[in-house]
Amino acid sequence: MAATDPNEAGDGRQAAVRQAFRLEALTLAWMTVEAGVAIGSGIAAGSLVLVAFGFDSLIELGSAVVLIWRLTVELRRGQTLAEGAERIASRIGGGLLFALAAYIVASAGWKLWMGEGAEFSAAGLVVGVVAVFAMYFLARGKLRLADRLDSRALRADAVESATCGWLALIVVVALVTQLVVGAWWLDAAASLAIVWFLVREGREAWSEAA
Repeated sequence: MAATDPNEAGDGRQAAVRQAFRLEALTLAWMTVEAGVAIGSGIAAGSLVLVAFGFDSLIELGSAVVLIWRLTVELRRGQTLAEGAERIASRIGGGLLFALAAYIVASAGWKLWMGEGAEFSAAGLVVGVVAVFAMYFLARGKLRLADRLDSRALRADAVESATCGWLALIVVVALVTQLVVGAWWLDAAASLAIVWFLVREGREAWSEAA
């Protein structure tokens, strides 16, 4: 078996880092649009599920900023110096996952307590449908690169993207169901189903950093 050229291996890692950087830049751009539309339409329609979805977008936006910082450190200073940034990014990513889980629980509990469902919003429905496909693409790409780079922080960010996609699907189902049959409790109850996943991945990211 031929020996692997260290320079080729290094070049391959640099290419993977640049790919991850591009994915995070796409995430940053989309999350800015998604958060603005979701929160704006949620406030206009009095829809808590859209506001919650917008908050998730803000958390994903913050995670993208952290990952861009971490990847920039490696591109400019190399893998060794990026390890410290990796640990910090992992802790921040885990903390963001915990924050997202807490917000979902609080938001869903409030909706169920008040007996309020999501109001229909055409703008919210459109951004939700687009987000389902966008988040699937981004999460899949990030998970693939996280394995190549052995990056826990990038994996945590991929989980947040996947979670954002699930929340987008919940938003779409909730808005359509509310419009058609008036099942006001569906979006709040369904949101609670993914909380365990967020907590588990948040704990893993935090433990890895430690």
